[in-house]
Amino acid sequence: MSLVQATWMDRLLRPVHRWVWLSAERRASKLFRFAETEADGGRDISRAAELTGDPLLRRLYLRHAQDEQRHCELFKQRGRSILEEMRLDPKRKKKFELNWLSPGERGLDDLRVDSEREDYLLAFLHISEKAAAARFVIYRDVLQRDPQTRAVFDNVLKDETFHMNYTYQQLVRVAPRGHGWPLWRARLNRLWKGYLRLAVALAAVLGSVMLLAQYFIILPIFAVLAKRAARRDPPGWFERNRPATLRGQY
Repeated sequence: MSLVQATWMDRLLRPVHRWVWLSAERRASKLFRFAETEADGGRDISRAAELTGDPLLRRLYLRHAQDEQRHCELFKQRGRSILEEMRLDPKRKKKFELNWLSPGERGLDDLRVDSEREDYLLAFLHISEKAAAARFVIYRDVLQRDPQTRAVFDNVLKDETFHMNYTYQQLVRVAPRGHGWPLWRARLNRLWKGYLRLAVALAAVLGSVMLLAQYFIILPIFAVLAKRAARRDPPGWFERNRPATLRGQY
């Protein structure tokens, strides 16, 4: 089993991750989101097991899918426990979830299992599991105040490490000479998906800033101009002079 380490970026952002996971409400919400991702990934991997003609890969895919389903149950059970603890705490406050800042496993990112080659599917699974394992390492390390949730990540991390290792080993077996390109393709695809997620998050922030600027800067200017125009109007009711015309009754 290879040693899994957090990326340098995650180590640099360790204080931010610790702050994100400090809120019980964010913890519960993220665990439920992780459970949904694990369940989706398990269904896709089960489909891959049905499609492959390799008996060894079929057995490994089925075990992988069972692990994903077990992870789903672990995350959901811990999330329910946190919600129950929150229900008994009258001092809890609503927190921002910050999913883009502290993501979990991305699953297959809408990968079309039916139309992908075996080597690219293995490469994509390897890159995804490797990234998830690195993330779960940093999450486990910042959860000193929540040993139950930390134990869940520690349990899941063992399976993620196995998934990361077997997918690479089987990729080398399936494509002994050409496994480099599928790995690079999977990395580039993951980088593109990460850019899209960051762009969406940035667009949401910029949209909120623009709306606030319109409300607090532009709208007051129109309000002042409207008040000045109102002062120029004579008070009370007055009759507007209309030019006489011979083409109508009025």
